[in-house]
Amino acid sequence: MSYHQRISEIIEQKKEWFTYVSDRIWEFAETRFEEFRSAELLCEALENEGFTVEKGVAGIETAFVGSYGSGAPVIAILGEYDALSGLSQERGTATHTPIQPGGNGHGCGHNLLGTGSLAAAVAIRHYMEENQLEGTVRYYGCPAEEGGSGKAYMAREGLFDDADYAICWHPQTFNTLMSISSLANYQVYFKFKGKAAHAAAAPHLGRSALDAVELMNIGVNYLREHIIPEARVHYAITNSGGFSPNVVQAEADVLYLIRAPHAKQVEEIYQRIRKIAQGAAMMTETAVDIIFDKACSNLIPNQTLERVMYDNFKQLGTPAFTEEEQNFARQIRETIPESDKSSDLNMIAKVMGASGKKLTEQLGSEELSTVLLPLLPQARLMSGSTDVGDVSWIVPTVQCSTTCFAMGTQLHSWQAVAQGGMSIGHKGMLHAGKVMAATAIDVLLHPEKIAEAKAELREKLDGTSYVCPIPADIKPAARR
Repeated sequence: MSYHQRISEIIEQKKEWFTYVSDRIWEFAETRFEEFRSAELLCEALENEGFTVEKGVAGIETAFVGSYGSGAPVIAILGEYDALSGLSQERGTATHTPIQPGGNGHGCGHNLLGTGSLAAAVAIRHYMEENQLEGTVRYYGCPAEEGGSGKAYMAREGLFDDADYAICWHPQTFNTLMSISSLANYQVYFKFKGKAAHAAAAPHLGRSALDAVELMNIGVNYLREHIIPEARVHYAITNSGGFSPNVVQAEADVLYLIRAPHAKQVEEIYQRIRKIAQGAAMMTETAVDIIFDKACSNLIPNQTLERVMYDNFKQLGTPAFTEEEQNFARQIRETIPESDKSSDLNMIAKVMGASGKKLTEQLGSEELSTVLLPLLPQARLMSGSTDVGDVSWIVPTVQCSTTCFAMGTQLHSWQAVAQGGMSIGHKGMLHAGKVMAATAIDVLLHPEKIAEAKAELREKLDGTSYVCPIPADIKPAARR
């Protein structure tokens, strides 16, 4: 029996259990650094499978590492389990039906991500034991990927330093290798303090913190013309100063997320935004506190490991879906605007270059993609960010995506939440576990690939050492 067959068999034998774990995490829907029940469930699952679990690593209550085996090589399997706010939605329902209006939901499918990685770690563990393979498999419980950069904090504490290769995945609307580089980012609070006053009787006595926030936002919007086109700057007003328009707002806060292809570029933009904030404070005679929240590094793809993962993905094929699942995906697609449906196809066409047009014609006719996209000859830049980037600076890292959502589904949407808690998402999750486990075993059986992957990483770093972009005095927090 090939290792592909045995790994598939192990995961299929335990698929009901993995589905249960995923669905429970979907139900918990806990946001950054508050994933207490999700983390505990995963820890219990690992312990039941013979893993030794260390909880509360890197000073984070919801971060943990589960280990099986001993010695080298050390295989790092990365898992996530945090949700997003405001995306509550019933599972398996093709209409927008929040379970709790304004509640949390797994709009990026991290319930699937964490459990698919669990399936991979468990399959690797059993295969290693059955075949007496030396080495260590670790499941890294990584909280707060959404807006918290949990892996960056874990990297700062050296948790990945002795790993030999790292494997991860992400739910998507298609099957592919994530041969991409990502944007580094900073997330920073700007908290303005002024002076309250009666807005009608004595407005001249007040100093509006909300005015300062608005002036800062206007200034940053003018800045956009004068930063590199690959950069992204987003903001959210997290405290508007209250609900009384007849009071001059004494406090107001805005949270900024600044992205660019490299950390140095993010830092340059950040320093310009700091000056704009200080200028807004001067104009309004308010004070501003600038509080660094989190950051992450750009992703460094590893083509050596990508070739291994792609070969194993081809051997395993892609997830297959029933007619019932296809019909549900069709209902979901009816709720998605045409512009959103074309977004997936346009992205694939852009990334795939000359072969993209033919692929998009094929994909455009599918409700649920069963195509494995070709392996790219070189990585492309994506406009998003991931704290997997920090891991990739330390250890060779590879990722895949599998079909978990109908074509056109936007991540961070109620449609994604609805599908991530049902069989469509489960099938993509289990298949990802098989691809990751097969990749890990392939490299374990061919240790020369580890040396080759490490040499590639050293070449790409060109003598640059990893420096965590989060300052040493910043501690992880759910809110600031």
